[in-house]
Amino acid sequence: MTARSILDHVPSGVSLLVWAALWEFVGRFGGIDLIPPMSQIALTAIDIVQTEKFVTALAVTAQAFGIGMALAIVVGIPLGVLMGVWRPAERLLDVWVNIFISAPLTALVPALMPLLGIGQTTVVATVFLFAVWVLVIDTRAGIHHVGGSLLDMARLFGGSRTQIFFKVLLPGALPEILTGLRLAVVRGVKGVVIGQIIIALLGFGELFELYLQNFLMEEFWALVFVVFALAFVLVEAVGLVERRFDFYAGSR
Repeated sequence: MTARSILDHVPSGVSLLVWAALWEFVGRFGGIDLIPPMSQIALTAIDIVQTEKFVTALAVTAQAFGIGMALAIVVGIPLGVLMGVWRPAERLLDVWVNIFISAPLTALVPALMPLLGIGQTTVVATVFLFAVWVLVIDTRAGIHHVGGSLLDMARLFGGSRTQIFFKVLLPGALPEILTGLRLAVVRGVKGVVIGQIIIALLGFGELFELYLQNFLMEEFWALVFVVFALAFVLVEAVGLVERRFDFYAGSR
């Protein structure tokens, strides 16, 4: 058995174990105060998730993320559909979508604070701005990718515009829409954490600020890894739904 074939059979999780082992070694013998041993971080993470402060921060963060993502879905998907089916809307809005998808949106958060206040509303707006544009782009792409032969067949069999839209166009675009939703969730998680860190008064941002100010590095890294784990589980859940609808792409 060659080295390449051996590597092909190595589970992807092994890389995490190797990385954790290296972190543990550096934390114990590297003499770097900023990097505690991984074992201590893991134990601290177990303690942190049981505290009232963490539960409160999680609830505040989940609320901001949920409202921001709901607004992004309500605005982003219809706007993407409009741009996909109506060419004047695409010509008019395409430049703005491209500007916002490529802009450093983190720089807009301080500008939102004087308008919306230093609180949950600004975080919700940050989640919305981070998530909505990728939904618009992927929804528009999904509408464009629906085969013309499917639309011609629907018209040939006497389908109305409403029937064609709901029974051909939307199902055909669903894989790309779900891909956009998964990417929007990734960007939304970034938006809620960045917004809370910049405000530093609520949610996980308040906890990060507290741990850094008091140089509680075990607690800081524990919270970082807990947030990473929560984001990974959320994205994988959306990815599971996306994979279950892959047959639409295959049939198209």
